[in-house]
Amino acid sequence: MTDGLQGVVVGHGGLAAALVTAAEEITGVQGVLVGISNRGCDRGRLEELIRQGIAGRPSVIFVDLQSGSCFFAAMASLKAMPEVRVVTGVNLPMLVDFVFHRAAGLEAAVARARQVGEQAIEGTR
Repeated sequence: MTDGLQGVVVGHGGLAAALVTAAEEITGVQGVLVGISNRGCDRGRLEELIRQGIAGRPSVIFVDLQSGSCFFAAMASLKAMPEVRVVTGVNLPMLVDFVFHRAAGLEAAVARARQVGEQAIEGTR
């Protein structure tokens, strides 16, 4: 794992691992994103896995849904960690951009993730 700001992707089933793998393949950068699944976890175990993923480092936790087990476990993990933020609605463009712009710092990374994630969503007919 590299030093500095990291992304912890938390999702249902195999989603987090798939997003991390895809982002690494697209960017060629490894060790910046950690994938965590809620599969087979109660809330306590999921919170523990998130804390292990953060490992005391400044982190953005990218969660798949704005509510549900992954979100609530991520939010519980924030209580004692001032250098951790949560972004919901994770998508692949958001993660790819994060990998290349994480040096901007925690607050800037969160703002950028939200902007990039929203811009990546478009409806077509």
